Amino acid sequence: MTTDAGTLRGTGPVEAVKARESLGGRLAAAASGGLVRVFLIVVGLFWLVPTIGLLLSSLRSPEDMNASGWWKVFSQPSQLTFHSYRTLLENSDITSSLWNTVLITVPATVLVVVIGALAGYAFAWMEFPGRDWWFLGVVSLLVVPVQVALIPIAELFGKIGLFGTIFGVILFHVGYGLPFAVFLLRNFFAEIPRELLEAARLDGAGELRLFARVVMPLGGPAIASLGIFQFLWVWNDMLVALVFTKSSTQPITVALQTQVRQFGNNIDVLAPGAFISMVIPLAVFFAFQRQFVSGVMAGAVK
Repeated sequence: MTTDAGTLRGTGPVEAVKARESLGGRLAAAASGGLVRVFLIVVGLFWLVPTIGLLLSSLRSPEDMNASGWWKVFSQPSQLTFHSYRTLLENSDITSSLWNTVLITVPATVLVVVIGALAGYAFAWMEFPGRDWWFLGVVSLLVVPVQVALIPIAELFGKIGLFGTIFGVILFHVGYGLPFAVFLLRNFFAEIPRELLEAARLDGAGELRLFARVVMPLGGPAIASLGIFQFLWVWNDMLVALVFTKSSTQPITVALQTQVRQFGNNIDVLAPGAFISMVIPLAVFFAFQRQFVSGVMAGAVK
């Protein structure tokens, strides 16, 4: 003790505290400093390299792309041109498929959010026979792989005339998106204080008015998170679109794949088409980023 005290007595208060810190504490302090932030920024920049490369490739002519890599733009900025985007707008297959993607994604997202919110509220706050068993059945559908239902539902749609139509693709995405939507929103709505709902009922609010005026505003973060998830899943889907669409109803993912198969050197259409297909969901995500983070963190802090 004498030696330790003498040792610490000869040092300042800061040095004494550091001497008492364990190795783990010093490592944790170093990890929370600026070095880790710099490392994360570098990792994020490397993560963005493919996106930046695709953007610069879409702004180069086919001749330049065949002659050198996209990084040549930094030494020769004169290569940048919007010729590829003009070519893209002149390609009716790509433009129609992009419009088909919007026609599929927007209704599939809106229907899943609306129906999932109504069902989630019913499972959370309405009493009806077999409520818990019905909810268990809905949740059990989460483990069913989408590949299992492709052929049976394709045969069913063929018999009723929905195969190859946009409406059929929307129905498939809605059917497979609802179990997760009901599970997510039911658990979120169940955390709403019962006293708040009872107070609204005492003021004369019916179930629909209670749902629209109280539950929906409070469930905004969870609903926004669900909408972003569903939008990204449907927009980037290729498997379902390959099975259920035809040439006149195919989305952008299938159209780009068709361009690769039929025109292997059609890079002046593929590069801008792929970038537009990627940047739209990114724009949607960043537009609702705050609501998405709030929905993900909901319930983590009381």
